[in-house]
Amino acid sequence: MLLDAHCHLTGNHQKDVDAEAVLRRARLADVHGVIAVGTDLEDSRNVLKLAESHDNIRASLGVHPHDAGQWNVGTEQALTDLLRSPLALFVGETGLDWHYDLSPRDQQEQAFRSQIRLAKKLNKPLMVHTRSAPDATLRILEEENASQVGGIIHCFTENPAFAKKAIELNFYISFSGILTFPKKCETIRETAACVPEDRILVETDSPFLAPIPYRGKPCEPAFVIHTAKCLAELRRCDVKHIHCVIANNMETLCGWRP
Repeated sequence: MLLDAHCHLTGNHQKDVDAEAVLRRARLADVHGVIAVGTDLEDSRNVLKLAESHDNIRASLGVHPHDAGQWNVGTEQALTDLLRSPLALFVGETGLDWHYDLSPRDQQEQAFRSQIRLAKKLNKPLMVHTRSAPDATLRILEEENASQVGGIIHCFTENPAFAKKAIELNFYISFSGILTFPKKCETIRETAACVPEDRILVETDSPFLAPIPYRGKPCEPAFVIHTAKCLAELRRCDVKHIHCVIANNMETLCGWRP
């Protein structure tokens, strides 16, 4: 049994996607559970509706750093109401993106800090996005005592030192299809080989970052099996063992095992 710890099945990038067909292909690939992620208030509503109609989907609801400009008191209250659903297991996708800077950095930080506080209020783990902002991400997580709830550093693209600090802050490290790109991600692969077993997860971040052998095509949850296989090879263990480890880790993190 394998899980996709982070995927997008709704939103602007998935308007023409047949979610039912995607989920059917996932089951055929023995991917039995997915965490579907919302990136703004409207998307979070749609993710929750999807989770309400599928027993193999759970939700992560939040405001992505790209959309941090929409964060205000009304957004926070509406998101809080959505997150009270038992199907909403994570707060986010939240964090910092200083690569694209689609929202001003001060707004990104405000939305990030507010969602960390919301996660602690609701006692739910975080789904964290970080790009080109490693030091600031770790600093904010530490200053806001995010270790109280922990969560996932999704689509990991940093180094072993970052992973070690994130784990000390009670976070899990989730590897995407990037892991299968050997010529461009040696540091990520090095990290994947050494992260403690009880802190690893895999994801697709679909529709982005399809792993080899599907690189360049729209990604979907079924493809997470290739990332899991690569992870097993790097850690020199059986892929079925990795599947079990990931299922156990997700259950430990948020209490869900499909």
